[in-house]
Amino acid sequence: MRLDVSIAQKTYRLADGGARRLFDNFTLQLEAGTIAALLGPSGCGKSSLLRMIAGLDRDFSGAIDRPAGRISMAFQEPRLLAWRNVEDNLRLVAPELSQDELKALLAAFELDGRGQDYPGQLSLGLARRAALARAFAVKPDLLLLDEPFASLDRGLHERLRDKLSERIAGRAMTVIVATHDIEDALRLADRIFFIGGAPARILNRFDIAAPREARSPLMPQLRAQAQQIQDEATAEAVARPVTS
Repeated sequence: MRLDVSIAQKTYRLADGGARRLFDNFTLQLEAGTIAALLGPSGCGKSSLLRMIAGLDRDFSGAIDRPAGRISMAFQEPRLLAWRNVEDNLRLVAPELSQDELKALLAAFELDGRGQDYPGQLSLGLARRAALARAFAVKPDLLLLDEPFASLDRGLHERLRDKLSERIAGRAMTVIVATHDIEDALRLADRIFFIGGAPARILNRFDIAAPREARSPLMPQLRAQAQQIQDEATAEAVARPVTS
């Protein structure tokens, strides 16, 4: 079953009493097993779209049909429970995890020996790894990732992205990652949706045929293609008048 998003309208109330229309007749379809990226600037509605897909925001008109199975989401902030250690944070969402599975999951995100630590003892990088491990702990069929590498230094960003790519490759699931980083979109996704405008809409799409593990030598070419599409999409969004 595919993911079918049809948002007739999503509006935010502003502090001055006005309203901002974030989505208007927005549609998105993904076949099961697709790894997709939503690529667009901050504030364009990517996070809001993920929350609606996850079922966390129901204040919109329209309908979202999700594939059957488990849904998991990693937010921009790690959102770990401060009064629970790392292992407990994972077990709360996946109580059926065996000890061996738990250890393997922690090791996959370089959290060996940190299972008994509390969130306050973790750096931002470690907390992000724990949040991603928690997202995978439920063995999701639909995984939603909202700027999973935000505020990390580039070296850690790239290493964590590689870890995430390995985990995605190891399980059949539908994945949507929201990002403003074109490199992340190219490394992780097989299909990139360029999001922009007001109300938000899909400006263009880029399908990547090359397997993720074979993309490194192709990155200059892929980056140039994606950048051209993004520049054209941005110019089109700017040229189209903003509606309230």
